[in-house]
Amino acid sequence: MPRIIAVANQKGGVGKTTTCVNLAASLAVGGKRVLLVDLDPQGNATVGCGVDKNSVSPTAYEALMEEIPLSDAIITPDEPGFDLIVANGNLTAAEVELLDAEGREQRLREQLATVRDSYEYILIDCPPSLNILTVNALVAADGVLIPIQCEYFALEGLTALLDTIRRVQAKANRELTIEGLLRTMFDPRNKLANQVGDQLTAHFDEQVYRTMIPRNVRLAEAPSHGVPALCYDRASRGSLAYMALASEMVRRHGGAHA
Repeated sequence: MPRIIAVANQKGGVGKTTTCVNLAASLAVGGKRVLLVDLDPQGNATVGCGVDKNSVSPTAYEALMEEIPLSDAIITPDEPGFDLIVANGNLTAAEVELLDAEGREQRLREQLATVRDSYEYILIDCPPSLNILTVNALVAADGVLIPIQCEYFALEGLTALLDTIRRVQAKANRELTIEGLLRTMFDPRNKLANQVGDQLTAHFDEQVYRTMIPRNVRLAEAPSHGVPALCYDRASRGSLAYMALASEMVRRHGGAHA
């Protein structure tokens, strides 16, 4: 059964795009058919896959505005091993143009319905805000993966996102679930990080992934080389952590990971 997962957190700098790119690569290495949808106007996931975001057309913008079928926007980058839908600054215009559009919250869901059977996992990299693009992703998704940096304001930002998820569940997508909470940039030597991590586990129990993504220089360096960390340094702690996350995710869905 194909699984559509929105990777969302309105707080920037929590490892959302890093998670999208590296989880997609790890699932692909495990033999899964994966599509990564870049829905962030910054286009960082696109760049992290080695694609010039300003030289590719069509993009997610044209698909959301229903100028083309989504399948026409799918490309396959050389290195990562998964398919990609590119985003760039044009998506900023989509935020405005969709405000008065009919069925604006359903655009991505309707487009993904035409390709979802070609994939086992579709990951959506959401913008770091709770805008119409993020709402489109939540309406289209089966689950939400929430990357969280274990710091002082982490739980405060999480509250706003969970409220948005509940509203989407009530009005537009009753099947939407919390895919999981992922602790990112985790340093076990940091007392506060451990305290916040314990709070997350106490509140959300099994919804918190056992896998934790460490602070790792290779994860930070890989985007400048246009590849996931797995292609940059497969033996790094960051790469191994995302491979473990992919395995944990697949096991949760009752599947096997190569």
